[in-house]
Amino acid sequence: MMKRAFDIVASLLALVILLPLLLIIALAVALTSPGGAFFKQVRLGKGGREFGLLKFRSMKPGSEAKGQITVGGRDPRITGVGFVLRRTKLDELPQLWNVLVGDMSIVGPRPGSAQVRGLVHR
Repeated sequence: MMKRAFDIVASLLALVILLPLLLIIALAVALTSPGGAFFKQVRLGKGGREFGLLKFRSMKPGSEAKGQITVGGRDPRITGVGFVLRRTKLDELPQLWNVLVGDMSIVGPRPGSAQVRGLVHR
């Protein structure tokens, strides 16, 4: 109960404080490549429950179907903005929403990276 209360307060506070940055990133992603600003991937949470993990989109639309590609040390499917977001881990900030709604916790194990039903874009 205390852990959930902490998750709610911390994630809500972080989302409010980071709102200007979140809006700037979403705008940068949307303006520099076609497609939406967010990427949603089905992950397994506690007890094997499925949920949609949110991230800022860092790859060109349809890239996940092409598999891993590396050319000269850099994956050409990753957008310019996406490269910066991944390097700074800012692409992970939308997961604060997952924490707020109870899909994840700020403290504890991260959700497994195994795909459940494939990828879903938002």
